[in-house]
Amino acid sequence: MATIALIRHGSTSWNKEGRAQGNSDIPLDQDGINQAERLAKRLSSENWNHIYSSTLERAKQTASIIGSTIGIDINLDDRLRERAGGLIEGTTEEERVEKWGTGWRELDLGLEPIEAVQKRGKEFLEELLLKHHDENVLVVSHGALIQFNFINLLPEIPTKHFGNTSITILKKIDNKWICELHNCTKHLEGNNEEG
Repeated sequence: MATIALIRHGSTSWNKEGRAQGNSDIPLDQDGINQAERLAKRLSSENWNHIYSSTLERAKQTASIIGSTIGIDINLDDRLRERAGGLIEGTTEEERVEKWGTGWRELDLGLEPIEAVQKRGKEFLEELLLKHHDENVLVVSHGALIQFNFINLLPEIPTKHFGNTSITILKKIDNKWICELHNCTKHLEGNNEEG
């Protein structure tokens, strides 16, 4: 059976500013690069066969740092992109409340439906299981995509915001998803950066 590690990209300036990134193509900031390097060092002592990444720059950069450290080429897949944010992309919570009021979440602002994010994520993961049976696969993606799919696949496990460069390890045994590691950022310990 395949082992799949879901990894959230390193931090960006928009993460720090609390801006919704969505499909805006924001690069890693220096902290994000440092986080990715720390994760790559951690992963270099493990056995990984493949890396897949979102096509957005912040995920590609994270995957590239990991891939160059452990010597694996990156496969890009659009299905791993972040949830499209519609009109809220680039805005902070304060700006959204100012523009649309406190009930902005109930408005049609062009956000990709959660069900659509879950559908493309689940299809991608099921395809990986078939394609990479008995291999270890790294998947570099985004906070909302990882969170919505984790909730969909493992609703019984409480979850929270996935940290930058967090690693979550999943396997599917007897047609049931199990989680071996959840939202782990131990590679960032001893560091002032937010996990």
